[in-house]
Amino acid sequence: MKKIVLIFFLIIKSTLTFAEDYNFKKLVTLNSPWGSAFINDEELIITEKGGKIKIINIINNKIVEINHNLNFREHGQGGLLDIIYRKNILWISYTEKRGDWKTSTSIAKAKLNKDELKFENIFQAEPPIESRYHFGSRLAIKDNYLFASIGERGEGMIAQDPSKHPGSIIRINIDGSIPKDNPHHTNKPNWLPEIYQIGVRNPQGMAISPKNKKIYFSQHGPRGGDNIGILKKSGNYGWKVVAWGGTEYYGAKIGTEPFKKKYDLPIISWVPSIGVGQINFYSGNTFPEWDGNLIVSATKAGLLFRLVLENDKVVEQEIILNNEIGRIRDFEVGANGDIFLIVDDNDSSLWHLSR
Repeated sequence: MKKIVLIFFLIIKSTLTFAEDYNFKKLVTLNSPWGSAFINDEELIITEKGGKIKIINIINNKIVEINHNLNFREHGQGGLLDIIYRKNILWISYTEKRGDWKTSTSIAKAKLNKDELKFENIFQAEPPIESRYHFGSRLAIKDNYLFASIGERGEGMIAQDPSKHPGSIIRINIDGSIPKDNPHHTNKPNWLPEIYQIGVRNPQGMAISPKNKKIYFSQHGPRGGDNIGILKKSGNYGWKVVAWGGTEYYGAKIGTEPFKKKYDLPIISWVPSIGVGQINFYSGNTFPEWDGNLIVSATKAGLLFRLVLENDKVVEQEIILNNEIGRIRDFEVGANGDIFLIVDDNDSSLWHLSR
């Protein structure tokens, strides 16, 4: 039996078990990878925080590095971030240089070209901020909408200011234009046109359920309070008025109570923090018993685990990896159901999880 990691669930109580029937192996060495996406059944495209974009063949482990034109800065938690692929197009979130050491979480798109990627910006978080912290950021495409989580850059209450992007989740069309039914155009005229939801801190994961089509996202709390919630139009997750059970790093309380009725509630929250990261709904033949379950990574705790959801409540939990490979930053499920994980360290790797 694997060593038990202490995880305290604030919202639910459920059975915690451990997965045993799997194999995992190291494929290639990388340098602080952050985001990954399959571009076909055999190739993963991966971003490294320091600025490199690589394609890894998961069959023969061949690595191809692609030149690009992004005006990025590796700064603290920033650099090249998430990447997604659809119909020969790539979208990437990254830390963009905005002058005088100010940066923003920005999004660009490019046609896939294995020789050179010519990215064009389609979004910049405003205002640019001089900070090393909390860029976010995950991307997801639902229909023809691009959803992106934008961290609050360590600025706290900026997440309650809808005239600024940091601390929000945005929705734009895949070409960068603004949907006409976003909150700004319906019931929130004082919100920036791109903003779909406010009140988030440092969102690190995003996934679309194949069953109910809802978008789920994960975020880091402060000292405790990491959580997973459901995206809601015109919603507000409360940061920094509430902290989902967390406290300031020096121990002070945030708010007078964990939750207030005026704010959206996560479906699960962790104290102490586990560094919750990328999330994906599982589908595949390798682990058919996991079908439809939410797979969750935890960077700080080095965990990969799965949650069984019923009516958006967690009824079962199972730890799959317990700090065997380090700080899991991102993972993708391959065409056959095997899982490919990247670990966020200077000397890190792409790992293959299978049976």
